[in-house]
Amino acid sequence: MTYVENFLKSNNIRYVLHKHSAVYTCEEAEKYCSHIPGIPGKNLLLKDKKNKRFFLAVLSVKKRMDFKKFGEIVGETHPTFAKAEELREKLGLDSGAVSPFGLLNDKNKEIEVYVERGIYDAEIVNFHPNENTASLELSREMFHKFLDIIEHKINVFDL
Repeated sequence: MTYVENFLKSNNIRYVLHKHSAVYTCEEAEKYCSHIPGIPGKNLLLKDKKNKRFFLAVLSVKKRMDFKKFGEIVGETHPTFAKAEELREKLGLDSGAVSPFGLLNDKNKEIEVYVERGIYDAEIVNFHPNENTASLELSREMFHKFLDIIEHKINVFDL
């Protein structure tokens, strides 16, 4: 059992575990994970151009990130992808395994969290448990409970 699963169980957050082949892209996830119920999340660690602010953008895999609009939402002119080293430093994760569960590793609460409304309001969502060989299926209620427990300010946004 992973530390993510331990955290969820210890906080009475119900989930369904789905094991699958390793996936690194949304296209691979569609190929290997299409049998998993709910909306799969696409999770992007972004940063400002001065490397002072970091954002976890959580959106439906079907949504395309509009960087200009997202920049307007967060008050930055050119948000970009964080580098692999920054992803490891900030969330303890490697590319392909980013998920809201990575916020468990953000002990200093440095990451600003932005959840796209379509995934925030979805009946069922699924995310990697910080490794890309499994997905955890959560109901909306359980996903919101997780977001409440982790004590990050959650910003819901529209694309």
